Amino acid sequence: MLFDFIAAAAAGFGLAGIAMLLRHLTRGLLPRWIVPLTAGVGMFGYAVWNEYTWFDRVTGAFGEGVVVVSAPSESQFYRPWTYVKPLTLRFVAWDGVNVLRSTEVPGLLQGDAVIVHRWQETQRVRMAFDCLAGRQVTLMEGASLAPDGTLTNAKWQEAAADDPLQPVACQGG
Repeated sequence: MLFDFIAAAAAGFGLAGIAMLLRHLTRGLLPRWIVPLTAGVGMFGYAVWNEYTWFDRVTGAFGEGVVVVSAPSESQFYRPWTYVKPLTLRFVAWDGVNVLRSTEVPGLLQGDAVIVHRWQETQRVRMAFDCLAGRQVTLMEGASLAPDGTLTNAKWQEAAADDPLQPVACQGG
């Protein structure tokens, strides 16, 4: 967030400098208030651009095999322009590269769900899926899944019908 503030300030100073140069070149024909106005417009414009391009920039940095599963957009009252075009400030992705598939039990696999929130540290959550039975489990501290399908320190949960993660993981995404 600090870098966002620094970049917005730099955009404001840059545009204010251009406005000052234009005032100088026109020998004062432009009014004085054009300098702070352009600084404000520059900072605001950068902030809005940064918010709307964040999702594409972050997902573009993922390598092959990482699939975005859920990316809700939202509107916020203190950002009235989001009622025109809602923002995506969080998403869940499936890392299909580092998937471990059981050689003993068909349809059994484990891998990482990637949870990303704007201005927060990215989380990787280890999950296991029983694709044939439609079950899943989050492998938290101390929980493990053996290649033979034995689950330790956790319980299988039925996947919800509208769960976006289960189909992506089971289809090999």
